[in-house]
Amino acid sequence: MKKLTIIDIFALGFMTFALFVGAGNIILPPFIGLHAGHNVWISALGFLITGVTLPVITIVAMARVGGLIGNLTSPIGKWGGIVLAVICYLSIGPLFANPRTAAVSFDVGIMPFLHAATEEGLRTLKSQMLFVYSLIFFVVVIAISFYPQKLLDSVGRILAPLKILSLLVLCFAAFYFPVGALMAPSPDFVNVGSAFSQGFVEGYLTLDTLASLAFALVIVNAIRLRGVTDTKLVTRYAITAGLISGVGLSIIYIGLFKLGSNSYLISNGVENGAGLLQAYVNHTFGIYGSVFLAVLIGIACLVTAIGITSACGSYFSNLLSVPYKLVVLVIAGASFLVSNIGLTHLLAITGPILMAIYPPCIALVLMSFFKKCWPQPSYVFVPVMLSALFFGIFDGLRAADLPIPDLISSLPLSADNLGWLIPSVVILIVASVINVFLPRTATEQA
Repeated sequence: MKKLTIIDIFALGFMTFALFVGAGNIILPPFIGLHAGHNVWISALGFLITGVTLPVITIVAMARVGGLIGNLTSPIGKWGGIVLAVICYLSIGPLFANPRTAAVSFDVGIMPFLHAATEEGLRTLKSQMLFVYSLIFFVVVIAISFYPQKLLDSVGRILAPLKILSLLVLCFAAFYFPVGALMAPSPDFVNVGSAFSQGFVEGYLTLDTLASLAFALVIVNAIRLRGVTDTKLVTRYAITAGLISGVGLSIIYIGLFKLGSNSYLISNGVENGAGLLQAYVNHTFGIYGSVFLAVLIGIACLVTAIGITSACGSYFSNLLSVPYKLVVLVIAGASFLVSNIGLTHLLAITGPILMAIYPPCIALVLMSFFKKCWPQPSYVFVPVMLSALFFGIFDGLRAADLPIPDLISSLPLSADNLGWLIPSVVILIVASVINVFLPRTATEQA
């Protein structure tokens, strides 16, 4: 029976970590840390739940069902599962996460070196250079994504270690070269409860729970391409890879939160985490720091874009029965076009939409571990997920500064953009009680 070597297992874990650590993972913690002030570690705790714990749990859930999202979504029916999967893949693919990889790496790595005589000239130059940069970026993504069987070697053994080493250097600097003392929390982080909920909700923006639904298949396929055929071994290796990546993510996030929380003195005029990171390395290391950060962010975002494009390619190729390479071209091409909107606009659009998408996905993953407890799981999954989606939409509207009904805004935790939580728990309890009196489905009886 074929087994992975210790080196292969760690390469798999590094590959998984590298797939996750992309644009949002690097730019979000510093910016949250900056605004959280002395409540930074409370916000970090909330962020680690949605940015680390939930993605790892999702990897475990997906590994248990063979890495296929259709198996995980079976309680909500074939078409319900397809709709959810398509939404997730489009979100991490051409709509949000994939374009963001190019936009972030450009803003951090290239933008600081651009200069023009006027502000209007700078905007024009930025637009032109972003077009050229994102074009080259996604051509490289296409070239590597065309050969998914080589991902463990190209990403796990080469790009991932470089990425991890670079991030560790940055985190080491955050602890040993702080810029200044902690600032007072901004209004959204002023008390413990709001600081926690803000960190929790900001963790959505990593898109890692959604990405886990896609990356699980990439991880499982990488294991199988090494000749491992035993289902239990495949599951065990996938779970191990998820745990390795979870530890790595936690370490990196703690360092980035620390970096942001001590950077108030250099934050003037900074619009997002990318700008804050650039300001920090420029202040601490000068031009050499800027070059280092450009390389770091470039590698980090490139690896994530390759993983996303490969995952989307595999899924839509199977779903639509079209050639894998054609799907890769379409996904990368669409991502290239969207990336030219620019980072600030992408972040503004992404947040409210993810607040609607994330809650039903969280409910799905958590309930999957208790599927056998219910005689007819679909009678629990469907109402709970619909409830999470319904109230999550209002959380998204609130985040977009759009009006919502007073009845909805008066719900517990609504002010913290977690209005979906209590109604979903109530419906879960009611549906579970009703399920006790239902006969088991034929599948469960078998």
